[in-house]
Amino acid sequence: MSTDTSSTAQLEVLIRPIRDVDATEMGQVHAQVWHETYDGMISQAALEAVSPKRLADLWMGYAARGEEHRHAAALVDGKIVGFAASGPARDDDAPAPRELYFVFLLDTWHRKGIGRKLFDAVVDDGEPLYGWIAENYPGGTDFYLKRGFTIDGTKRTEPFLGEELTEIRFSR
Repeated sequence: MSTDTSSTAQLEVLIRPIRDVDATEMGQVHAQVWHETYDGMISQAALEAVSPKRLADLWMGYAARGEEHRHAAALVDGKIVGFAASGPARDDDAPAPRELYFVFLLDTWHRKGIGRKLFDAVVDDGEPLYGWIAENYPGGTDFYLKRGFTIDGTKRTEPFLGEELTEIRFSR
């Protein structure tokens, strides 16, 4: 993956692969994104139990996954504001060979083109792909519909932070 530095309305955004040295900051951003994303879908008690340190531990070694895994971080002023990843499908009934695992972006950086840049860094143009999004995530489906996906009607309920979260599948 190439490193992309671009300006979005005078905003300097660097899109680059996630590195092991990012683990601590990734854990902090990941925890904040989960608070912002899942507030109202998961109890406050479950969200308060999210540990940036535990999430940081999950990011250690992430960059060493095989070439079939694509990952990127978005940085503004040297700080990580979002991240994305895709890789081999994890579901037995996958509608495509590859899965978009996540595109997460801090709320204050939404609607600035950064999510699109992250998506483009981990997905080839027109690539057959699928992924999952929380059923009640406001505005989330619009992002994927604009990228040629359809909500295919498949739902699943998954354990998340000791509770359950219903997700819907999008695919193209």
